[in-house]
Amino acid sequence: MIIIQNGRIIDPLSQTDAIMDLAVDQGKIIAMGAGIGSKFLSGQDAENPDMVLLDAEGLIVAPGLVDVHVHFRDPGLTYKEDIHTGAKAAAKGGFTTVVCMANTKPPADNVKTVEYILSEGQKTGIHVLPAAAITIGMKGEELTDMELLKQHGAAGFTDDGLPLRDAALVKRAMEEAVRLDVPLSFHEEDPAFIQNNGIHQGDVSRQLGIGGSPSLAEDVMVARDCMLALHTGAAVDIQHISSGNSVRMVELAKQLGANIMAEVTPHHFSLDENAVLKYGSLAKMNPPLRTQQDREEILTGLQKGVIDIIATDHAPHSAEEKALPLTEAPSGIIGLETALALAVTNLIHPGYLSLLQVIEKMSLNPARLYRLDKGFLAVGADADVVLFDPNELWTVTEFASKASNSPFIGERLFGKVKYTICGGRIVYQDTPQKMQP
Repeated sequence: MIIIQNGRIIDPLSQTDAIMDLAVDQGKIIAMGAGIGSKFLSGQDAENPDMVLLDAEGLIVAPGLVDVHVHFRDPGLTYKEDIHTGAKAAAKGGFTTVVCMANTKPPADNVKTVEYILSEGQKTGIHVLPAAAITIGMKGEELTDMELLKQHGAAGFTDDGLPLRDAALVKRAMEEAVRLDVPLSFHEEDPAFIQNNGIHQGDVSRQLGIGGSPSLAEDVMVARDCMLALHTGAAVDIQHISSGNSVRMVELAKQLGANIMAEVTPHHFSLDENAVLKYGSLAKMNPPLRTQQDREEILTGLQKGVIDIIATDHAPHSAEEKALPLTEAPSGIIGLETALALAVTNLIHPGYLSLLQVIEKMSLNPARLYRLDKGFLAVGADADVVLFDPNELWTVTEFASKASNSPFIGERLFGKVKYTICGGRIVYQDTPQKMQP
């Protein structure tokens, strides 16, 4: 049993924002309310030798965070990350559920790989779910057996890392997804318009003499998939949105009735293209960091609810890979251990979003996309909980991830995760446990 006392409970489902206690037992939340902790501590439960008392005064108590976009590189590329180190990074960042992308080696386009990810994930202490590939071999040519893969544990489908160029195939995938009631997540970059991906085509790319990737590459595919989603009724996730024009297109598609969600990464709402001049390959990612105007459009989209989800696109690479010349280094950065702090620092503290809004975009909304009964705090709900201090200032240094490819190393950020609880078990703690006296 875990008793959490005096915490500021933030629950996006009930819109609760109040100081109260929370009690956990047998993997479930069994009680919530003012003074609940004292009742347990004064009753027969107080004699339970396994009881843990957490004094959460000054801390936020929120649903465990849900990340619908991570790359754990397992199987096949485990020198970058594996399911166990990825899960440790997730727990340290306050995440209790993650959805792994399909671009492993081999891709998660088959039952064996999907079942492997599920099996290894069950050993980690958090919930690790596989998204299977939309197309066989992620070649964009032939659909996988989505029904079979769903039966064996695929939570959704994506060819993330690669765009799907065949519009007719995308339409068929959406129609199948409607039949199976599963979400599809799309990486929106048309390679026809890109020279040297990972850097925005603009002032910085011209300064560096690199062709770059224009917003157009994203915009044309977002427009296509928004309209296909509207036509088919499919549940579609526009992944790692980076273009202001794309934000506006998602807004229009929603107004027209499309079942669309859009996700943004912490690096896209925190940085712009100028970060490449400062951080080099550590600021190289697909889609790239774009202009300050695009960043402002993203912030507006977050405020208006056009962008529903904050997802990390946690993309580990080795130090040797990231040390290659800018045009040769792989795109992507790690993000699980800094995501919440970047949201607190760059969204909450400046007043763009409230705590409730951030937690909704990092727990309830991503859970809804993947049809998960997660992302909220209520009696009877799974005991997936994060406790964090929104005012603690800390320096980004060491990572639980195998990788350290982050432009935020050395940055001072607000928002420190103190405890992560998954299924009623403490899976990460920043401070020693406060046991029953």
